[in-house]
Amino acid sequence: MESVLPWAFNRLESPYLEDPYPLYARARREAPVFYSPEYGLWFVTRYDDVWAVLKDTARFSSRFLMRTPADAPAAVREVLQEAYPELPMLVNDDPPSHTRTRNLVSHAFAPRLVAALEPSVRASVTRLVDGFAPDGDADLIARLAYPVPIEIICTLVGLPAEAGDLIKRWTGDLVTLGAPGTDGERQLACARSSVAFQRYLEEQIEARRRAPRDDLLTALINTRAGGERPLDVAELVNLLIVLVFAGHETTTNLIGNLLVLLLGRPEILRAIRDDPALTDDVINEGLRMDAPVQGMFRTTTEEVALGGAHIPAGAQVMVLFGSANRDEAVFSDPDRFDPGRGNNHRHFGFGRGIHACIGASLARMETRIVLDTVAERLPNLKLDAGRPPTYSPSLMHRGPQAVHVAWF
Repeated sequence: MESVLPWAFNRLESPYLEDPYPLYARARREAPVFYSPEYGLWFVTRYDDVWAVLKDTARFSSRFLMRTPADAPAAVREVLQEAYPELPMLVNDDPPSHTRTRNLVSHAFAPRLVAALEPSVRASVTRLVDGFAPDGDADLIARLAYPVPIEIICTLVGLPAEAGDLIKRWTGDLVTLGAPGTDGERQLACARSSVAFQRYLEEQIEARRRAPRDDLLTALINTRAGGERPLDVAELVNLLIVLVFAGHETTTNLIGNLLVLLLGRPEILRAIRDDPALTDDVINEGLRMDAPVQGMFRTTTEEVALGGAHIPAGAQVMVLFGSANRDEAVFSDPDRFDPGRGNNHRHFGFGRGIHACIGASLARMETRIVLDTVAERLPNLKLDAGRPPTYSPSLMHRGPQAVHVAWF
């Protein structure tokens, strides 16, 4: 098989920006592991190969820069010098430092603590739906899928809920800063936003040191793992960025992707309304069909033979969860949405292995409550055909920017 595609892997162009799955399917058939000169990346598309990469932490390092553009203009680099350097944290780190950091954070997402947040999530969802239900139409991303996760992650970390919109803007700018095709002027604005976000988090850290509270931020400042030194300010800032971003962006996209899937399948929305016990299976199938995280990056530490290709040492690799989740060798009739399929729990929607999403249980709970409430409170829900969902150009993250609906 060829390791370089004879056709362009134009993932971020229409129609594949809106629906990448036909493109993934062609790659699985013709070049399951291939190099893309467009992105300077090796892509891994089949289920077994993706899983092999995730398990092989020695030859596929997770260390990569997520937010710093390699080709940034001098003015952007100058602004970023005012910020703390980007440090590997959780998703882009390797053992043993990854193990240390994950152990520090994992207690916050223990089942008992996540369950304790359920009343807050229900109250948030109910309040928001009460605010727009009488209108008969809404953008469910702006009115529900975005505000619920940002409010809950702020509550968990200990950041003021009223800062949610500002934090959302900052994290969005971080994604744009490193996104392919961002022009220099926009990069400069995003770099300034990145510095502002870090300064805000630094102020929050100093405030907790002066006056500790019962929140995750205070716990991260004070916790020691195995007698090791505490996290310093630069490490705390980098970790908070990861936690806050992952704690709301992934859940917002999960909810949005599921809403789009279910709006085309009203019978499943009705089934959830009649029997909420079905919701967990619906979420699993949604994670398989349209994962909010489409893939993750790795760097080879030596030459690796995989899927008929030879990947050189030092190569940047992207394992495509979105493609693996529709691998015909694992999931029969993979383009069919079937909550009753027996193996949809094998999806990569939250990753797998040592980097499996630490907040998956919280994201599931938020999504379940949103779907159950929408099914019950918004009867005859229909997508506004005149305003179809649009998607940001991102290889890693996938979710609709808006989902305009009407009901009654």
